[in-house]
Amino acid sequence: MSDTIFMGGGGEDYATYQGLLLKYANRHGLVAGATGTGKTVTLQIMAESFASEGVPVFLSDVKGDLSGLARSGSETFKLHDAFTKRAGIIGFDDYSYGAFPVTFWDLFGEQGHPIRTTVSEMGPLLLSRLLELTDAQEGVLNIAVRVADEEGMPLLDLKDLQAMLVWLGENRGELSLRYGNISTASIGAIQRQLLVLENQGGTNFFGEPALELTDIMRTDIDGRGRINILAADKLMGSPRLYATSLLWLLSELFEELPEVGDPDKPRLVFFFDEAHLLFDDAPKALVDKVEQVARLIRSKGVGVYFVTQNPSDVPEDILGQLGNRIQHALRAFTARDRKQLKMAAQTYRDNPRFSTEDAIREVGVGEAVTSFLEAKGAPGVVERTLIRPPSSQLGPITSAERREVINASPIAGKYEAKKDRESAYELLRGRAEEAAKAAEEAERQEAEAKEAESAYKTGRRYEGERVGRSTSRSSTRSTGGFGDALTKMVVKELKGTTGRRIVRGILGGLFKGR
Repeated sequence: MSDTIFMGGGGEDYATYQGLLLKYANRHGLVAGATGTGKTVTLQIMAESFASEGVPVFLSDVKGDLSGLARSGSETFKLHDAFTKRAGIIGFDDYSYGAFPVTFWDLFGEQGHPIRTTVSEMGPLLLSRLLELTDAQEGVLNIAVRVADEEGMPLLDLKDLQAMLVWLGENRGELSLRYGNISTASIGAIQRQLLVLENQGGTNFFGEPALELTDIMRTDIDGRGRINILAADKLMGSPRLYATSLLWLLSELFEELPEVGDPDKPRLVFFFDEAHLLFDDAPKALVDKVEQVARLIRSKGVGVYFVTQNPSDVPEDILGQLGNRIQHALRAFTARDRKQLKMAAQTYRDNPRFSTEDAIREVGVGEAVTSFLEAKGAPGVVERTLIRPPSSQLGPITSAERREVINASPIAGKYEAKKDRESAYELLRGRAEEAAKAAEEAERQEAEAKEAESAYKTGRRYEGERVGRSTSRSSTRSTGGFGDALTKMVVKELKGTTGRRIVRGILGGLFKGR
């Protein structure tokens, strides 16, 4: 064990040690660079280094290449000679090949253990972002979550939310007096977006068993941190789902983990790849949420590293909190590119030996311009760095090898089977059935009363007496809570033949075949 993550060699001859201090690794960081400049390999060697120091890692594998962390590199690899030569140049004397403990995850449950959360845990803010809702639609979603919470109806999966929205629409008149306007147009828009989310595979993400954070913060029996890899190649086809799911996970870490102050090393390092997807067209409330998490989660012992093509993809308020920087080459073909390159160079502490702007433009594949926090958290002088070679396999593993790793995982079988306990959908279905029975009973009693009244009138007519209208209607009074009021509203709507038809039609169609 050491107190520094070795990143590579710097200086004019690349022999100067360049490393990231573990005690400042929770001060967050940035890995940036154009496509093909070596960001993926940098992620790989950082994951290896943190894991070797007993720090669990969570990262997303956008191209499938990072699965190679689960297998050792080999001397038969075509770049073996180049890697060995690079190790010699930077003084990496103990360079060797080796595999690392990996846990594969997948929102779709195909290339790893399923990751799930519940609708209630995600909350209306992130869910609105995921569904691209307007302010009015987000308001209706907030009402749905609020009513479900007050009535003890858990919102676990999408069918729970869909059922809750149907109920809101049917009782919007009474509920609007208490919670504000509930328009059918907003409900319809939310339902359509939920359908789009289902088509994108979002159904798999919501439900139980939900992810336990301790399962991504494990260490191996030899003390190495486990590397959690989220399969994101298919997930990238739904970029909003990708970004929101990672932000949800980051928010859960922020809310659930206890304060630890400034630990000697992070409890977890979280890499947010394709970070621009998080901020593209994001509302201010969401950006503020990310900024808050980034500012405060370091005291929970979690380091967050944003990975993107250009530093300008990250808002300035968040970029200013990223103390450890690894900048691969940026292209500068247009005036806009040159302006962004200049702005990126201005965020580093100058090195008198070279121009930072020129260095960012000139570094080759496997090289980067780096700056790491030094004593007392001060940013280090910028340096051109030759990144050390990886010890694990460069490139993806086979499907058979991936399945072997999944089956040998310490959490194998824990999340694979989806559970469906009683929640809002089942509770609302039960209320609908009770309301239908109550409506039928009320109709039956009314029919019997009419029949008795008719018989009574017929009998009195033969006796020559005046027939008066009966006023002996039964009256019941309830002092129940809001739940009783909800049932009363349903019963009121469902009385009579038309009401029974509604129950069997609308509600029956809603709950049929689920």
